[in-house]
Amino acid sequence: MEAGEVMVEGEMAAVANEEIVVTPVGAQFRELSMQSATSEPAFGVIFHPRFPPETLADYARRAEAIGFDELWLWDDCFLPGALTSAAIALSATQYLKVGIGLLPATVYNPVFAAMEITTLARAFPGRILPGFGHGVGSWITQIGAAPKSSLKTLSETVSAVRRLLLGEVVTTRGDYVRLEQVQMELIPDQVPPLYVGAMREKSLKLAGRFGDGTILTGMSSPDYVRWAVKQIHAGMAEGGRTQHRVVAYFDVKVNPDGESARAAARRALGSRLPWADIQVSTLGIAEEVDSFVQAHGREGVTRQMPDEWVDAFSAAGTPEQALASIRRMIDAGADSVIFQPLDGDLACLEEYRQYLMPHVKAMR
Repeated sequence: MEAGEVMVEGEMAAVANEEIVVTPVGAQFRELSMQSATSEPAFGVIFHPRFPPETLADYARRAEAIGFDELWLWDDCFLPGALTSAAIALSATQYLKVGIGLLPATVYNPVFAAMEITTLARAFPGRILPGFGHGVGSWITQIGAAPKSSLKTLSETVSAVRRLLLGEVVTTRGDYVRLEQVQMELIPDQVPPLYVGAMREKSLKLAGRFGDGTILTGMSSPDYVRWAVKQIHAGMAEGGRTQHRVVAYFDVKVNPDGESARAAARRALGSRLPWADIQVSTLGIAEEVDSFVQAHGREGVTRQMPDEWVDAFSAAGTPEQALASIRRMIDAGADSVIFQPLDGDLACLEEYRQYLMPHVKAMR
């Protein structure tokens, strides 16, 4: 999912007309392998789908070697796929967890999703973190896969995938997911947590209700994270869930020459700022952003974005400036802060190693 793109929203609805028959596989039910939110944060990095896939194995090994806990992949349309990329990254490393943020629910049949997740979860137990979401609305429409209700599609898909991974016999007659007496023949010993990508109130509540974790896209400020966590908690209460992790993507650009790093961040953020309506609204600067864009144009935004906006939407500048921004994200409620390299900037990983990771490790 390209950070900053608009995701489709539909109407909130529960999974409809679902009958579940539970049959254990083996002597006992498999236990869900969940990470609960703790006071110790995790740190990850994104392998941008525009990076050459032939560099992924080395990138993953380097990320693990410099101390990252997680590597996250996107399943963006028309670019290399996330599930095959996850297999490459997991095979190249020993301990690194690999997240997929995210698989568009409308294009993944729950059975085939469960099959792929089972392979990765059994081969690399405890290390795969699959996520589902709406997908980018324009792309989903372009490929003819736009549902009438993206929220229903998402809730039905996540619910069905989880039950299949647990070994249940699933009969489901929902609006979008329809299965008849379906059961996986082989399931993971450790069922991975299922994440839900969400941006707006209804999706965030759905994530809390159905997901084991939530993925927040780039352009997520600390204020937005705090607001999002409240919506997630409301959904958790509705679903009777007590454990949940919040993963937040965060643009990170660092250099001792702080001004050059912030200029690069302005260019990346400025191109997405006009579309980040919900993140902008939670900061209370929607009218100010509209006026700024009208006065300076989009090109002007990439050059003249105010410092306080750069600080809200990214960790950019000197190591001290970047670390302060990362700390604010943790304090706001992010359990995992995922460093998002600027588009196509492979140099970011070396900058993270040199200027940030020795200090980030002390935050754990």
